[in-house]
Amino acid sequence: MRREQGFSLLELMVAMAVMLTVTGSIFTLMNPASGTFQAQPEVSDMQQRLRVAADTLYKDLVMAGAGAYQGPKSGSMLFFFAPVMPFRQGTLNDDPPGTYRDDIITIMYVPPTTAQTSLARKNGNSLTNSSEIFVNPEPGCPANDPLCGFSEGMTMLMYDESGNYDTWTVTQVQEGGQLKLQHNNDKIQYPGYKSTEEDPLSPTKIVQANYFEYYLNSTTNQLMFYDGSPNADVPIADNVVGLKFEYYGDPQPPAWVNPATTVTDPQGPWTTYGPRPVPTPPATANPGNCLFDTAPTPGSLLPALAPPGSGLVKLTAAQLKDGPWCPTAASVNRWDADLLRIRKIGVTLRVQAANAALRGPAGTLFARGGTSRGGDRFVPDQEIHFEISPRNLNLGR
Repeated sequence: MRREQGFSLLELMVAMAVMLTVTGSIFTLMNPASGTFQAQPEVSDMQQRLRVAADTLYKDLVMAGAGAYQGPKSGSMLFFFAPVMPFRQGTLNDDPPGTYRDDIITIMYVPPTTAQTSLARKNGNSLTNSSEIFVNPEPGCPANDPLCGFSEGMTMLMYDESGNYDTWTVTQVQEGGQLKLQHNNDKIQYPGYKSTEEDPLSPTKIVQANYFEYYLNSTTNQLMFYDGSPNADVPIADNVVGLKFEYYGDPQPPAWVNPATTVTDPQGPWTTYGPRPVPTPPATANPGNCLFDTAPTPGSLLPALAPPGSGLVKLTAAQLKDGPWCPTAASVNRWDADLLRIRKIGVTLRVQAANAALRGPAGTLFARGGTSRGGDRFVPDQEIHFEISPRNLNLGR
């Protein structure tokens, strides 16, 4: 053949350029899709973690302060002691009195239970860290059950009218209404609770209780749960990078209600909130307590925070850790009387992407920085804020 057919070098280069352009365009379109494919499952996971954390907090916070609903000393815990506290208290790693932390909350309430009665007698002159007690088979207790529904492993709460309270774990149940208890905090100097033998008219109240604590572990980035016992803390949700509690309270101080009826009306109410000054014989002699002075008609020791008719006010850290202290300033289990004002709790939760490759530099979008440098692979932190008004802290008078 005198002539050979084929492509020139110029034609080959043009063809390669066209092929590279088309291939590059295809990969350009596929690259964002790849980033989206990685990001969207992480976004869904973050939303699920937020949902789990928020629902867990809500179901317990909304019950805060629910007290006994049968027998003497029934009603919201708000009329005996503070059921919401901005610090850790239990068997392990207690915060000292006067602590305020906005990333931790301790709450107490009585769940639906028949285990509600009073202290019949103590096996000994006083309670110790490991004690034996007898309970009263009151009308609300299950039939033919001298233990009034208490069983091993239950958390038991004891409280009286002075602002004192303690939690115990039932370690053994015995016939005849006898329970063996283990005190949940060896550091607390519990008071001398009175039995029916010592005070037939007003023995110490005993109930099953939920004593829960939620807080942020900033080292592991986990929302944690603690039940106040010797049991270890357990995680609720991972990759939680923000948790903050805010408190809104009644601006008006507690008031003494119908002091003349303390004998004829043993069930109360005696105050708009908080423990009443327990009268001593004669009935008109009021000794006062951490909320009220010793005047013939007790006056409140707490100041007004706003004019009458005002709405709830935001309580500051200083107000919740400066006293006056209940039950007394000398008690190692003391708590600030202003905690009794709490009516609403604000919660802010923030979660991050678990994969550091989907987090950019630390800043507004990311509490904890990651390695991503491309916008198509950015998954910013998600944050929600909600407010809860526990029904048992808002009982009208």
